[in-house]
Order: sequence, then structure tokens, then C-alpha cells
Amino acid sequence: MRKGKIAVIAVVILAAVFVVYMVSGSGNSGGNTKKNITMWVHYSKDDPEGKAMVKNIALFNKTNGKGYHATVQYIPRSSSGGGYEDKINAALNSNSLPDVMTLDGPNTAAYAKSKIIQPVGKYIKNKQDILPSILSQGTYKNKLYAVGYSESGVGIYYNKKMFKEAGISDSELPSLSKSWNWDQFTEIAKKLKDHFNRPAIDLQLNDHSEWSLYSFAPFIWSAGGNITNAAGTKAEGVFDSKQTQTAFTFLQNLVKNGYTTISPIQEGFQTGKYPMLMSGSWTIQELNTSYKNIDYGILPYPVSPKTGKLVSPTGSWQYAMSASTSKPEAAGALVNFLTETAQMYRTAMANTVLPARKSVSKKMLTKVSAPMEFLIQQNLKSGHSRPVLVNYPQVSRTFADAVTKATYYKQNPNIADLLKSEAKTLQSYLK
Repeated sequence: MRKGKIAVIAVVILAAVFVVYMVSGSGNSGGNTKKNITMWVHYSKDDPEGKAMVKNIALFNKTNGKGYHATVQYIPRSSSGGGYEDKINAALNSNSLPDVMTLDGPNTAAYAKSKIIQPVGKYIKNKQDILPSILSQGTYKNKLYAVGYSESGVGIYYNKKMFKEAGISDSELPSLSKSWNWDQFTEIAKKLKDHFNRPAIDLQLNDHSEWSLYSFAPFIWSAGGNITNAAGTKAEGVFDSKQTQTAFTFLQNLVKNGYTTISPIQEGFQTGKYPMLMSGSWTIQELNTSYKNIDYGILPYPVSPKTGKLVSPTGSWQYAMSASTSKPEAAGALVNFLTETAQMYRTAMANTVLPARKSVSKKMLTKVSAPMEFLIQQNLKSGHSRPVLVNYPQVSRTFADAVTKATYYKQNPNIADLLKSEAKTLQSYLK
């Protein structure tokens, strides 16, 4: 999941559209024969991801042994989410969905509940090799509806030179087996702030989009809290729990003490102004390409001092089979092929993304840079998917509002009261 793609677009479709779609049965997907199948993807054919897909599809058509022939339509998605989602919604209205499509992880529940996609699990082989976070992301009501073909992750980027200048030695740095807890992280942040007389870390608190839930929810999970209960039916008594309060208090105190800021300098870490940056795997390519003078490393997520549990965020795009396809065997075969080790490896390496299978992780660890290797290992050890909820976009926005309000500590000094109010709002979206 690249930063430009961290946006969740609500699946807004009129009820009448669903009625027309479901009553009319299977649509125009796949042409006139049982062997031809169509697929839509949300990127350009000329992107690295698109070039990998061209190779994958050519290989599928050549080797599937059943005479299946897949054709891909490349529909680039805009930064605001338009283009691709617009095409999906229009296809629902005209009953012309493809046999296979890509969708973002948080949309799984909405697509499944609305019968846009159908379970694909019985077609997927070697599921035990797929990362648990990927299986969780694609599962709705105990059925696998979609399979992620790559992963994402977040870490604490740090400037090695600035750490050394502030007197922080390599021996003090955390590891995946021994992370800093929040108290230790706060002490390091204070040391950096006092030395450089500026915030120690850019948490990207000026980004009020999907970044909020994606990057900050792991603090809640580390503390033993959650956003909703396991069934996704209850937020009151969960989102406002004591455990969740400790995570929001940690975040609020970082702002209150000046260790981070709600209005960071643009590209402050990249230009050597901030010693640390919380960001995703996409930043590796940015630093290696445009900021080669920055000597950096990546540190694991800070953990709750009470639990010591390392949790990191995951999630990305997936393949799914439309509910309208009249060729489920062929469509299922394509999804299975594209999520096999060889194809996932080709896509992950071409697109500089984290792997979604353990076997792909093993292959990539010997091929990638140290920062990418670190994030792969962190995902294997601590990756946690976002909740699979029908009204996820509304939940995500409410979570982002809660984070923003917490950072305005003068207006919202009482975290317990704030989360009680936000939990009530969240509850209104749960079904």
C-alpha cells in the first residue's frame, strides 16, 4: 500500500442498482465462452505492477492447461480513488462486472455483503503459506472472499547521523525481539528534542485520511485494546476501554511535550530536520531515489509497557471473483495462479512492496535492502490487519477524528471522555 493509495473509498451504490444487478443474474463478464475470462485492475499497464501483471497473465494463458484465456483491462485509480471505483460502480449499474477484479482490503466486507464478490477460498491452494494478516483482511463471516497479493508495513525511520550527534548509541537501539516500550521511546524523543530543539519525530499527524487508523491502531492493539469487538458489532465499552485510553494518552503526550507536531515541516525527515519519521515501506524507495544523502535505518513499533506486545500495521490490495461470473472455475483458477509464490514474487519485486506469502518472504529476504528486509521480518512477526467491517470508511473517518481531537490536548484534555464520545459515534455505524 503506497502512501498515495492510503485512501478508503466508500462503496456508494443505490439500492436499486443492487436489485437490478442481483435479479438479472450473471452479466457480460468474460465474453461468450466458458474459457474466456476478464479481469480489471486499478493501475496502469505501464506501471511496474502493470508490467508484472502482463507477464503473469501471459504465463497463465500459456500454462493453465484448461484452455482458459484471461484478458486484463487496466484502469488507473486516481489519488482520490476515482477512476477505478467509478468504473466498478458503473459496471454494477449496467451488469457488466468482470470475472475477476482488484479491491482494497478495507472494502472486503462491503463488497461481500452486497454480493459484488463471492467466496474464493475453495480455489486457493496452499493457504497455510499465506500470511495470517492477508487471510484476515480477505475474510468476511468466516469465508475467504479475496486474497491479497502484496503487503504493506510501517516502521520508525531514523537518521543515523542525528542519533549519533544526540548521543544515542547503536547499543541502545531496539530490535524486533526487544522493542522500545512507550516510556523508553518517550525518553529517546526527549533526548532528541532537547538536543536539536525541534520535534523528534514526524508522525504525519497532518494526514487525516486512512493513515490515522492504519498507522495508529497498532498502539491500541499493543495495549490490549481494540476498535470494536471481534464480531464487529460493538464499539462502546471497547474503543473507550482503559487499554485504548492508554494508547491515546501516549499519543497525546507526545504532542503535548513537543516530541512530535500536528503541523510538520514538509519532508522534514527527508531533508534532515527531524531525526525520526513514522512511515511505510513506500518511503524506502523515496529515500533511496531522491534523498541519497540521508543515512537511515528503520526501528520497530514502540510497544505498550504493560504488555510488551509488538504489533505493526498491514494491508493492501487483493484479487477477488465477482458474484456475477458464469465461469467460477476459470475465475478461481486465475485468482489462485496470481496468488501463487512465483507470481507474487514477480509482482512484489517489480513493485517494491512487501510479500503476502511466507515463501515469497523467504525468497525476498536475500534480494532486498536492509530496510526492506526489516519490514518483511516485522510483518512476519507482528503484522495485524485492519478490521473487516461493512461500514469501514465511516469507522476509519471516526478513528481519524478521534486521533485529531486527541492531539488538540488543550481542547480535549480528558481522553476517557473523548473516547466515550467517539465510541458512541462508532457504534452508530456498526451492524
